[in-house]
Amino acid sequence: MAPAAPQVLPPISTLAADPEASLKAQEQWRENLNMHMICPDCKEIPPNLVEEFSSGDMVCGTCGLVLGDRIVDTRSEWRTFSNDDQGGDDPSRVGEAANPLLNGAQLQTGIASNGGNGGRNRDLQRAQNKATHDKLTKALVTAYKDIDAFCQSMSIPIKVSDQAKYLFKQVYEAGAFRGKSQETIIAGVIFIACRQLGVPRTFREIFALTRVSKAEIGRIFKALEKFFASQNIEKMKNAQEEGGKFNQNVDLYNSVLSTDPKELCERFCNQLRLSFQITKVSQEIAQKMDKGGMLAGRSPLSIAAACIYTASHLMGEAKTAKDISAVAGVSDGTIRNAYKLIYPKREKLINPEWLEKGKGGVVGDMKNLPAA
Repeated sequence: MAPAAPQVLPPISTLAADPEASLKAQEQWRENLNMHMICPDCKEIPPNLVEEFSSGDMVCGTCGLVLGDRIVDTRSEWRTFSNDDQGGDDPSRVGEAANPLLNGAQLQTGIASNGGNGGRNRDLQRAQNKATHDKLTKALVTAYKDIDAFCQSMSIPIKVSDQAKYLFKQVYEAGAFRGKSQETIIAGVIFIACRQLGVPRTFREIFALTRVSKAEIGRIFKALEKFFASQNIEKMKNAQEEGGKFNQNVDLYNSVLSTDPKELCERFCNQLRLSFQITKVSQEIAQKMDKGGMLAGRSPLSIAAACIYTASHLMGEAKTAKDISAVAGVSDGTIRNAYKLIYPKREKLINPEWLEKGKGGVVGDMKNLPAA
C-alpha cells in the first residue's frame, strides 16, 4: 500500500487573517483518505491487478506477485450443488422470490425429509411444520392450486390465473361468503378475471370446468360485484383518512361489462379452423351490430355465432349452424333466428371492400348468403 503524500497547510496567522483563504486552503489541502494498492515491484499507475476468486488472492497481472489474500467474492451466486446430492434435487443457495399472493415474509426454513438420517429428519420436519403452521396461508395455497388446475385445463393465460388468485385472496381475507363453497367462489373469480383481461368465458364453459351450476355462477358473480364495489368505497375512505393519494387505475376494482361479441368471434373462429379473413369480417360485423344496437337484448353468444355464420357464407367457407352451435354453446335454431335479423340489413353491415379481390385472394359474394 502506498500512503498518500503528507499535506502542508499555510501558517495559522495567514488563515486567521483571511477566512476565505482559510476555506480555500482547507478545500485544497484536504487529506486524501483513498488508499491505492500498487505492486511494489512494477509500480505501475494505474496498477494491473487481477482478483482470483477461486483462490481468494489479489495478484499483479504484470509480474504475478500476490498482493493480498482472502479476497471476498462479491459477485452473484449462480452455482448450485445438485451433482453433490444423493437425492438428485437442486438445493439452491437462495430461496424463491416472495409471492405477493401469500401473507408474511415467507422466509421460513424448510427441513428436508430425504436426508441421511430419514427418521430424525422427518421428526424435525413435522415439528417445524407445527411451529410455523399458518391456516390462512395453507387455505390460500390450496385454493391457488385449484385455480391453476382449472385455468390450465381450459388453456387460460397465466395472467388470468394470477388475477383470479388476487380476487380470491381479497374475498377470503375479508371473510365474505362463508356459506358458499370454495369451488363456487373460485368459479366466480375465474369468470370475472377472464372478463377483466379480455379472454371471456361463458357460464356454460365455467360450469363444465367447475361443475358449479350456471344459475349459481350467475348469483355468485353478482354478489362478488357488489362485494368488490363495497371494497372500493372502503379503500377510498381509508386513503382519505390517512391523507394519502389513491391510484384508481391500480388499487380500485374495475367493474366488468358484458362480454363483447367481437372477442368471442376470434375464439370461436379459431376452434372452427376458419381463416383469419373470416375472423376479421365476423368481428367487424359484430362491431357494427353492437354500435347500431341491431341485436340489443340478445346474448353475446348468439350474436357472435350469427356473425360467424354470416361471414363464413359470405367468404365462401360456409359453416352450418349446427357446426357453430357445437362451439358457441347455443342451439342452431337460436343462430338462425339471429341471422334472420341480420339478413335484411346485410347492405349496411357488409363492407364493399370484402367483395373486391384483395391481397388474400378471397372474394366475398352476397349471393352466397342463404335466404332468411
